[in-house]
Formats: sequence, C-alpha cells, structure tokens
Amino acid sequence: QVQLVESGGGLVQPGGSLRLSCAASGSIFSIYVMGWYRQAPGKQRELVARMSNDGSTNYPDSVKGRFTISRDNAKNTVYLQMNSLKSEDTAVYYCNIDLVANRGRYDAWGQGTQVTVSS
Repeated sequence: QVQLVESGGGLVQPGGSLRLSCAASGSIFSIYVMGWYRQAPGKQRELVARMSNDGSTNYPDSVKGRFTISRDNAKNTVYLQMNSLKSEDTAVYYCNIDLVANRGRYDAWGQGTQVTVSS
C-alpha cells in the first residue's frame, strides 16, 4: 500500500516563506508526474505546481516566480518552496503523485497540510 506523508505547513506572515515536503512510501515501481494542489474554503481544488520526470514544470500565473517545485527521485519526495507568500495563498495544500504500484498506475494524494498566511 502506498502512503503519501506531507509536512511543512503552518502559519506565516505575508511576505514570508514555507517549504512543503511530501514523501511517498510503499511498493512503488515508477513515479511520473509529481505535483501540488491547493483548496481554499469555498473554492475548487487548483493546481499549484507540477513536475514531470523529465524535469519540466508547470505553474499557474498566480504563483509563478514565487513558488518552486523540486523532487528527489531517490527519496520519492516532492517539495514546494513558497516565497513571498500572500493572504490569498491560504489553503490546504495536497501533494499528488502519478505512480505505478501493485494495483497499477494511479494518482495518489497526500492527506493535506494547512498553510495560513496572516499577520
């Protein structure tokens, strides 16, 4: 069974930084795209960043230049460095990994970590 464990969320002042981590464990055969999504109260879940296994990345305009996604394939871990945080970045952040495990290929999700940007 595959598990994704997130860490690094918390309360930060506007303009501050946080680094999220998401480590995947279990019988994982392959990992393809790794990404981060967020969901604010009353809003739909949205893409924050994604990285393919060739290193290519995607960011929405709302976080471009402030957030950076990276991955450590040896550790099955994806990171999200968030700088210059704004109040509108407040949300629950979820990691998402496109992987192949015993049951085949599927999207695995982390449990979510709260990020609150407030003075």
